[in-house]
Amino acid sequence: MKIYSLIALLVALGVACNEPPAGRGAGSGEVQTSSNVSYKVEKVAGGLEVPWSIVWAPDGRMIFTERPGRVRVIEKGTLNPKPLLTLTDVESTGEAGLMGVALHPQFNSNQFVYLSYAYTSGGLRVRVVRYREAAEGLVDRKVIMEDLPAARAHAGCRIRFGSDGKLYVTTGDATNRNLAQQLDSLAGKTLRLNDDGTVPQDNPFVGRQDARPEIWSLGHRNAQGLDFQPGTNLMFQTEHGPSGFDGPGGGDEVNIVEKGKNYGWPTIHHTQTAAGLETPLLEYTPACAPGSGAFYRGSVFPQFKGNFFFGCLRGERVIRVVLDGRRVVSQENLLQNYGRIREVAEGPDGYLYFSTSNRDGRGRPAEDDDRILRLVPAK
Repeated sequence: MKIYSLIALLVALGVACNEPPAGRGAGSGEVQTSSNVSYKVEKVAGGLEVPWSIVWAPDGRMIFTERPGRVRVIEKGTLNPKPLLTLTDVESTGEAGLMGVALHPQFNSNQFVYLSYAYTSGGLRVRVVRYREAAEGLVDRKVIMEDLPAARAHAGCRIRFGSDGKLYVTTGDATNRNLAQQLDSLAGKTLRLNDDGTVPQDNPFVGRQDARPEIWSLGHRNAQGLDFQPGTNLMFQTEHGPSGFDGPGGGDEVNIVEKGKNYGWPTIHHTQTAAGLETPLLEYTPACAPGSGAFYRGSVFPQFKGNFFFGCLRGERVIRVVLDGRRVVSQENLLQNYGRIREVAEGPDGYLYFSTSNRDGRGRPAEDDDRILRLVPAK
């Protein structure tokens, strides 16, 4: 009996090893309800490798980045097996690699695609580049900005165009916390650029001899989520707080980021206050590790209109924040059980999309990870 019991146990373990880890997609396809909103989760694509950023072309194609250096396309629900572009100079190490993607506001006429990624040049750095989409893929490479400070951790780098037509770029402190307060360094900042990489003359530090003119805001540790609030056009960012080696754990943030303001790192963190420094709108201890940020503008989920969503890596959830302008009305954990979540984005169909990051070296990937999934209304 002991032999048979042992065999049965081994068989059971073998079966378990072939199943996706518990808590990595339980409930997919089943009706879920949150705040009187009923929805289902559908898989859009699987077998990916750390999908980091998602945008949509005007023709409905989804364009997204994978951290090892691939730009991929999903068209009419089908993943194109051939990447739109594979970067040969990307350095994918630690938290760094191919990160942000953004389309020019006049993409219909100029076909410009912007990417941010890590590379090696006397150490790890980040550059922002622009391509033009053509029939043969992405061509006419132009460097918009390079030599941004980076490290295996705290490399940023979210990019997004504002309604002013300017390109906003978040940078990490490159694990050198003091750089975030130094105006002669681009580390730990939000940058604001013209679409060709030149500096707008109305940036807050233009003309100062002790400051880089590209800087829009300072005192950031590692902001990776950025979007603009409908109606007010306020810039909201999500930011990672200290991890123990550079300060007490926790202290992840949601900030309203405005021209020329100082968001405190490392002088203040968590809920600390100091004159002339900005305290976060929302703070999370223990850490949730926010890796994205997006406002919902659609009509498919009318209850979500104007809400702010962001994916959490360590926290393994999507957080929904209900706002009244600058005021937080409420917040909730909208989605859990999918592991580490990076991107959250609204599609042109009004569905809410999110990506897993379980193959980034810190997760427990399911068999079909990494995935892009979406919320659709339950009928």
